[in-house]
Amino acid sequence: MTHNLLENLTFNDNTEMPRIGLGTWKLGGAEGVRAIRTAIELGYRHIDTASAYANEEVVGQAIAEAIAAGDVTREELFITTKAWNNEQGAAEIPLAFQRSLDRLGLEYVDLYLVHWPCQEKGLYLESFEAMTRLQGLGFVQSIGVANFYEEVLREVVEETGVVPALNQVELHPGFSQEPLRALHQELGVVTEAWSPLARGILLMNPVLDSIAREVGKTTAQVALNWAMELGCSVVPKSTHPKRLRQNLESASFKLSAEQVAAISALDDHAGFGRIFQDPQVFTG
Repeated sequence: MTHNLLENLTFNDNTEMPRIGLGTWKLGGAEGVRAIRTAIELGYRHIDTASAYANEEVVGQAIAEAIAAGDVTREELFITTKAWNNEQGAAEIPLAFQRSLDRLGLEYVDLYLVHWPCQEKGLYLESFEAMTRLQGLGFVQSIGVANFYEEVLREVVEETGVVPALNQVELHPGFSQEPLRALHQELGVVTEAWSPLARGILLMNPVLDSIAREVGKTTAQVALNWAMELGCSVVPKSTHPKRLRQNLESASFKLSAEQVAAISALDDHAGFGRIFQDPQVFTG
């Protein structure tokens, strides 16, 4: 399947989200504000943060400065934040959400996620249900989850009757999450890739390098384009203006079906797979 990568993705609630966004994990202080301001100036409209990143104030400051400078309006931005594991629970989610709003300096967010299933706590169902009530009150446009694997995602849908708009998961060359993406397609959930460049670990891979040479792009652009060709949203992080621009431009060319398949086939090679925490055991 091919996709127009310059078009927004549409959620199951008919909300639209830019396909490529700015990840902000470990962006902080003045450098973080500068990076986010630069990203907005370059054309980024989708910004991803979380309470656990401890930088919602930084994101909020950059947004406020960009709006004050006339670079963008609030309505043009798509802002995501997430509830951490210690913020889960029916009573805690509304309080956690208000704290995030206060730190961001916003009246609403576009997407609110349960950051991890944290199955040991057993609170992910009531946490997601609490988010549905926030959505009903109009404080958040769309709700979703992050790092949910097949079993808990099905349970959320079956028990709450609500399909999350998005599931943000580790996804990159060598770990394409094919079974989970198939379930997402079945349910109508958007797949969003965090760490789509695997923190640069895979960018010297000979398959990516060969394809990058064929299309005249960087290996990072090829990796991002591949994920988007699979139908995913991507939220790469950078503080460097040149890389920010290159990442944004990764939607402006097209890989062939053969090139997409060659990258996807890295899943079958030894030494590839999940790099970060396994959500079935991670408690935070």
